[in-house]
Amino acid sequence: MKKLLAAALMVVFAASAAIAAAPDTMVLKAKNGDVNFNHKQHGALGCKKCHATEQGGKIEGFGKDLAHKQCKGCHQEMKKGPVKCGECHKK
Repeated sequence: MKKLLAAALMVVFAASAAIAAAPDTMVLKAKNGDVNFNHKQHGALGCKKCHATEQGGKIEGFGKDLAHKQCKGCHQEMKKGPVKCGECHKK
């Protein structure tokens, strides 16, 4: 029982540390202008909206194509957020 409790506490601790470690705003470098991404604002959607797990972490294969598909697609689906080039990419 103690081992199970200890394991559960470690999972909670690791998840909270991952969330706390995420910066509020990230700058995604792009050739046609950097994208300022408000991680804190998007976190309200839940980590699995973008990440493979609720613990977050690096997004496998993240780049221009995935960003346009996932990010822009979500904005279109929710009818909220930027969808045009200049709305995301600031020069």
